[in-house]
Amino acid sequence: MNLPLHIVDVFAEAKYEGNQLAVFIDEEGLSSELMQKLAKEMHFSETTFITAQDKKNRVFKVRIFTVESELPFAGHPTLGTAYIAQKVLLGKKVDKLTLDLKAGMIPVEFEYENDEPSVLWMRQLPPEFGDTHSVEVFAELLGLEPEDFDTDYPIQEVSTGVYFYMIPLKTRDALLRVKIDHDKLAEYSKDKKAKWPFMFTRETDDPENHIKARMITRFTEDPATGSANGCFAGYLVKHRYFGESSIDIRVEQGAEIQRPSILYLKSSEKPDGIEVNVGGKVAYVAAGHLV
Repeated sequence: MNLPLHIVDVFAEAKYEGNQLAVFIDEEGLSSELMQKLAKEMHFSETTFITAQDKKNRVFKVRIFTVESELPFAGHPTLGTAYIAQKVLLGKKVDKLTLDLKAGMIPVEFEYENDEPSVLWMRQLPPEFGDTHSVEVFAELLGLEPEDFDTDYPIQEVSTGVYFYMIPLKTRDALLRVKIDHDKLAEYSKDKKAKWPFMFTRETDDPENHIKARMITRFTEDPATGSANGCFAGYLVKHRYFGESSIDIRVEQGAEIQRPSILYLKSSEKPDGIEVNVGGKVAYVAAGHLV
């Protein structure tokens, strides 16, 4: 087996920041079982496999795996894989290409600076808004006090392909004090669509940014969560978090695990629903082959 492999950092303003991604060009027709083994071997939060290429129409079929299972959609794998499709497979400037994911067709648009990709933008699926939840319950689950929550806005399940709990907190201090009881959260979430919490506050580390966020699972803290930030963008518009029916903001995430990340969110209310766009920069780190 001579399997091309590329490593990128996504939502990264510089190399060795953001969220790491391994991208395999599957020219061998790999089995799902082997893809899962390779994802576990890479041990990043996600690994992708480009399994088919339609270069004429700029459509690339992609599968996404965590170390545990396959996902229908994830944010930073979408942008990172699109970057490799443009940079390596197409080898030329394009305004847009499309990834064919299990969740559906996801277009990715490119901005350039000096002929190199700058910010990549993905149009996520329209947000779906699920149940709301009690502050008292999540105070216990997150190791916080009810007073730490911003009750002007709901704790709500939201999806643009994968459901997350959107959890508004008042302060940066509260965000840093989160200590999740994962057993209780798993028990509470057994009959819920969402499984993982996306927590946020207006109090940022950098005054140039608008939101500070964290997303923590049983296995890891995510440096940058594109899928959850897409849900978040829809949530912000629906609940008029910034007082408007549209947003154009920067979200900081990942500083707590020394992988600082910046996610660009644009979202607005349209006649047929809320449009969500999530953007970020990609840093090319390594290329090689699996032998």
